[in-house]
This record gives sequence, C-alpha cells and structure tokens, in this order.
Amino acid sequence: MGFYEKYILPKFLNTAMQAPALDKVRRSLVPLARGKVLEVGIGSGLNLPYYDSSVNLTGIDPSLELQSYARSVAEESGISVDFLAQGGEEMALDDNSFDTVLITWTLCTIPDPMKALSEIRRVLKPTGQVIFAEHGIAPDIGIARWQTRINPAWKMIGGGCNLNRPIEQLYEDAGFKFSSIERGYLPGPKVATYNYRGVAVLG
Repeated sequence: MGFYEKYILPKFLNTAMQAPALDKVRRSLVPLARGKVLEVGIGSGLNLPYYDSSVNLTGIDPSLELQSYARSVAEESGISVDFLAQGGEEMALDDNSFDTVLITWTLCTIPDPMKALSEIRRVLKPTGQVIFAEHGIAPDIGIARWQTRINPAWKMIGGGCNLNRPIEQLYEDAGFKFSSIERGYLPGPKVATYNYRGVAVLG
C-alpha cells in the first residue's frame, strides 16, 4: 500500500462521503436494518449513528485506516460493532447467518462485484434483506459515455471506484429481486451521482 492509499485516500473518502445528499439517504435506509446485521464496507462508520439500538452489528472492511474512523464513531454513537478486517469477496462468516446485509456506496469499488453479491447471498438468511445504496451507470447515453471515458482515471484517484457499474443488473444477475428501488441523480456532477437505492431480497 502506497502513501496515497494509506494516508490521503482514507481522509478524502471520509470527507467526500459526508455530503448532505448521502447523509439524507443514510437517514432513510439504515434504520430499516433489523436483527443480526452485516455491513459490507463499513468504511469510516458514517452509517453507524442511524442504526436502531436493537441490532447486532458486524462490520467488514479491508481498510484498517478507515476502520479507525469507524471505531471512534461507534464509541461516540454508543453502538457495539464486531469489526472484521476483510473484503466482501471472501467472507469468513457462516452461511444463512444474517437477517440484514447493509451495503452503501461500496459495490462500485469491490474488484469482483458478482463474487461479493454471491457471498452476500450465502450469508443472508432465506428471509433476509439487503439494504443498498450505490452510484452507477446513468440511463442517459451521453452521461454514460462520459462515465466510461473517465472511469480509468477515476479508479486511480478513487481507490478503485467505478463510475459505470450496472447496479440493478448486477443484483438481478446474482439472483436478487427488489422489494423496493429508487433511481435518480443526487446533487453533484452527473457522471458520479446517478444512484440506485432500496431493498433487495432473495429471488
């Protein structure tokens, strides 16, 4: 891991992900989590203040630097979290063990999103739910073309973040169906702000 990834990128991500529009989405989605909860890509812990106090929360993230932020947020929020330093593609977690998986603005960065969604399917109980919010490919052809053009450079500065992943299709291809889904631009540059958010269940 280089200097940028270790020292600059975590601070940049923590600041960028505190945008008011993203916080509004968190406030609406995170309280829907119930029971035994797994947060994939817990990052700097920005979702933690919005969990119901009744949840039993496990958070995974490969970045120890971001987890250091999250641990502070957890302490301030008074929420107990079992932090694990691992990615979403190979989870050292039991099958059918979580009532809720929460994943926000993370699938864009995971190198193999289909493998991660397969793992989410594996650890989710048959009656469980996936609460998600992601940015991805825009429906407007002109915007989508620009997303593809600048994606290589974006990935370099954004820690592997992809602008043009087909979020809805990825979930469907992984065998999920949507009990609710919203799509639309959030405030900001359109190449980076077309969002998909809602709740998915096993198909």
